[in-house]
Amino acid sequence: MADERKRHPMLLEITDLTIFYGKAAALRGISLEVHEGEIVTLIGANGAGKTTTLNAVSGLLKPTSGRILFEGRRVDGLGPHKIARSKIGLVPEGRRVFAPMTVLENLEMGAFLVKDRSEIMRRIKNIYEYFPVLEERKYQLAGSLSGGEQQMVAIARSLMGKPRLMLMDEPSMGLAPLMVQEVARMIKVINQTGVSILLVEQNARMALSLATRGYVLEVGSITAKGNANELLTDQQVKKAYLGG
Repeated sequence: MADERKRHPMLLEITDLTIFYGKAAALRGISLEVHEGEIVTLIGANGAGKTTTLNAVSGLLKPTSGRILFEGRRVDGLGPHKIARSKIGLVPEGRRVFAPMTVLENLEMGAFLVKDRSEIMRRIKNIYEYFPVLEERKYQLAGSLSGGEQQMVAIARSLMGKPRLMLMDEPSMGLAPLMVQEVARMIKVINQTGVSILLVEQNARMALSLATRGYVLEVGSITAKGNANELLTDQQVKKAYLGG
């Protein structure tokens, strides 16, 4: 695995990241990395610091200390607008589609940094090839869609920015089992197009089955890391997160 990573340049490198909420430490000096082409997952219980990690990378939270490098450049402390321009996309927890807007308008919002209208339309056409149901629903209000369809909109909206790295926060949350399978398929397809993914997911079995590597986060600290297949068979991980 180490040799494999050497062949793929480092895309994201988080070093000694610490974040406090008031006097409480949400993250305690965590370090992790994502190489080009990887799906890396971050698993852990509620309140472990998973969403905090993604929010720091996407510019929604300013670290107390530590650094975040993307393509070798420091991005910690930059605002969300500059982070999006750096080609990092976020699919937030709870989907957060623009409910009163149509599917098409939601997609257009994902390309807010693009000034060329014809380029926006090319990207939308490309999205419809991956998500045909969104073309069928393009004039429907996003708030009227099923949970699974809203998740598609959230993922597609992030893809409109042509990210090199996609941060995905609990994409399977609250979805029916069949839709969870569909989200897993989408994650694979997106990764196969060359987008690297940092995946936060409470469905640890699904996350580790998709990922190249994984990190286990407990109360703000990384307690285990390694090849995803190894973590799937690790007895402590199985007991804590896989029901075995």
